[in-house]
Amino acid sequence: MDQHVAESIGRPDLIRLDSRLVCLRFETMKVVSALAAVRHLLDTGAVRRGDTLLDSSSGIYAYALALACHRHGMRCHIIGSTTVDHTLRTQLAVLGATLEQMEPCSDLKLDQKRRVERIHEVLAEHPEYHWMRQYHDDIHYLGYRAIADRIRDAVGADGLTVVGGVGSGASTGALARYLRDGSPAGPADVELVGVQPYGSVTFGAEHVADPEIIIAGIGSSIPFGNVAHELYDTLHWVSFDAALAGSVDLLRRHAVFAGLSTGAGYLVARHERRRAPERTVLFVAADTGHRYVDTVYARHREAARIADLAPREVSDRSELALPWSRMRWNRAPAPALAVAS
Repeated sequence: MDQHVAESIGRPDLIRLDSRLVCLRFETMKVVSALAAVRHLLDTGAVRRGDTLLDSSSGIYAYALALACHRHGMRCHIIGSTTVDHTLRTQLAVLGATLEQMEPCSDLKLDQKRRVERIHEVLAEHPEYHWMRQYHDDIHYLGYRAIADRIRDAVGADGLTVVGGVGSGASTGALARYLRDGSPAGPADVELVGVQPYGSVTFGAEHVADPEIIIAGIGSSIPFGNVAHELYDTLHWVSFDAALAGSVDLLRRHAVFAGLSTGAGYLVARHERRRAPERTVLFVAADTGHRYVDTVYARHREAARIADLAPREVSDRSELALPWSRMRWNRAPAPALAVAS
């Protein structure tokens, strides 16, 4: 029996959509990394019960950290993006977390930069606070070890392709690392396929803009230290419109109601399965679709048929083009602009 609701929320479902396509479905994925990170900090004496944990968030990590703090008797302070909505603000308040929400800004890079600057100001005022650094501290990998073990037990690791939004780098990077290294027989045959939005600096697509919106949570306009570029075999860049089509098809065909990044991952996973039908493809569904009812699911009638969508194969990032591009990354290092200082 779980001792706290965060443990239940962080436990994913494994859903076999067909013989070679598996969905790893979370209610809120980042609860996994936040819980394990806070537990590790307490166990190592880096923080104590009652201390204040601080971080910047566009929404999901704020909720995850607030739950982890509630579970372990900590205080939580969030520097939030304008994307933190009324529902989440209310939950944070009731959970006892404090939120400083930034003023509206149309520039994502400027919004992220302002939030980090505010964190430094808060730390100067309160040096006793602990900055969680979700984008740069690899303690956020720790929570995915148990999930990798569960995947290995359920579907095996050899001949497995893992697909997921890159985001902070923790989820896909950790799953690939633990799945590859966790076998007594030696490194497993695990391919890692990352999904990015256009405009993200992480894998060098900052020069291509999406006319709709950047898909929240799977890209970034600033370098992230937790992204281990050398773990990724292939990258896909997916536009908002293509991800919308994937989300709608996933719900219509398989009854899985998930977020926009999941729609992008589903689209990519189907393509990778067709390319290598002998492999099992598992894609990460990081959250539910509730936040996307108005922006995605209400537009289901205008969604393209996914059978009509295919990626443009490119060999260089200068060739990237909407709505969908694919490139072999071959475990290469980070582009110069994506190296975190």
